[in-house]
Amino acid sequence: MTVKLSDAVFDPWQEIADHQQAAGIAGKYGATAVFVGTMRDFNQGDSVCGMYLEHYPGMTERQLQQIVEQAASQWQMLDTLLVHRVGQVEPNDTLVLVAVWSEHRGDAFDASRFIMENLKSRAPFWKRETLANGKQRWVETNSSGYKRQS
Repeated sequence: MTVKLSDAVFDPWQEIADHQQAAGIAGKYGATAVFVGTMRDFNQGDSVCGMYLEHYPGMTERQLQQIVEQAASQWQMLDTLLVHRVGQVEPNDTLVLVAVWSEHRGDAFDASRFIMENLKSRAPFWKRETLANGKQRWVETNSSGYKRQS
């Protein structure tokens, strides 16, 4: 179970390939559920040209590890990889990768969703957006994960 923060752009698909190789799980899993979150160039009806993600070093990693461990206590997971960006992020950059390997798809899907939803609600991250007009603002709430209907 690997949790890491990155202050640099990363390729989620390369992270998955590297992790599978290093973890030695080839042939042991029947399912891999993957979630990749990417920065949008809009939020709350405004154009966004950048974002800075703040965190508490050490505390943030511990909280993410606890979320992964809680998922492991509820679902049959062989391995997990969670990578999250910190620092300056630009539109189209990968923000978060959650990958769960399991023998069966149900465990992989459910654990992956649990990790992602709990990360959004419990992990200590703070987002400061830079709008196209040059103004900055703090993101006060995370979305529900669904597009709101007007």
